[in-house]
Amino acid sequence: MKLKLLAAVALATPLFLANSVNAGNPQDLQKLLSTGECVGCNLKGMNISNSHLIGADLRGANLSGANLSGANLEGADLTNANLKGANLTSAYLTNVNMKKANLNGANLTRAHVIDSNVYGASMDNLTITDAEIYNTAIGVGGEDLQVPDWD
Repeated sequence: MKLKLLAAVALATPLFLANSVNAGNPQDLQKLLSTGECVGCNLKGMNISNSHLIGADLRGANLSGANLSGANLEGADLTNANLKGANLTSAYLTNVNMKKANLNGANLTRAHVIDSNVYGASMDNLTITDAEIYNTAIGVGGEDLQVPDWD
């Protein structure tokens, strides 16, 4: 019995270690939430949903796979940030700087993207179902397109 338990623990340990290596840093999340600054932070896969991150400095942060659904990122700086596969459903992205950010595979369903800078951002396989996108250049078919304001 003890041998089976020991074998199970030995087999499972690498799985737990692999997951912890690939996860974001909880201290970085606490820093972001308390100061609004987290330049170069590792927030990979973290749950930051419904957070008020107005004006947050997240330059170069790793937010890949993070849950930012419902977050208010108004005026945030996400220059060179990695948002690959991030969930930005219903997020508020007004006046956000996403210059040279990685938005590949990001989910922007029902997001509000207004007057944001996406110059040089990578945007392959975006989900923009029911998103409100105004005055923000988005990549379509490899070409920049200025989305008109239809109000």
